[in-house]
Amino acid sequence: MPESESPHGGLPLGRLLTTTAREVSRAFDAALAAAGGSRSTWLVLLALTTRRTASQRELAVEVGIQGATLTHHLNGMEADGLLTRRRDPANRRVHLVELTDAGRDAFARLRGVAQDHDRRLHAGLDPDDLAAARRVLTLLRTNVEADTGRV
Repeated sequence: MPESESPHGGLPLGRLLTTTAREVSRAFDAALAAAGGSRSTWLVLLALTTRRTASQRELAVEVGIQGATLTHHLNGMEADGLLTRRRDPANRRVHLVELTDAGRDAFARLRGVAQDHDRRLHAGLDPDDLAAARRVLTLLRTNVEADTGRV
């Protein structure tokens, strides 16, 4: 059996999952870019739409971006008029971030891109396929979390 094959036939599951995730991510990134956005912009807009105002630290945790990297993205988004930052009057060390009207408009535009991407992923899947895919992906994540001690 070639090294690149699984004992169960075909590519090893981890490799198939990794290459599939990479291609799905690339397609999403390309769709966002065509609409004038990026994944980091989308994630920040999404987080601020669900919470209205957040500190930079809260955003970093929610978006999964390190503080310094998030600051870089926020600088660009602020320069583009998508958000504002101000000091928290209760704690001057904390910067609060809020969407502007332009940021809400950008969110609406990129939400359409995200919805179209999700519809594209659903193509050819019936409800049973989708339920099975969700179940398998959740189980794979659980298996890995259990192995690394994360839960």
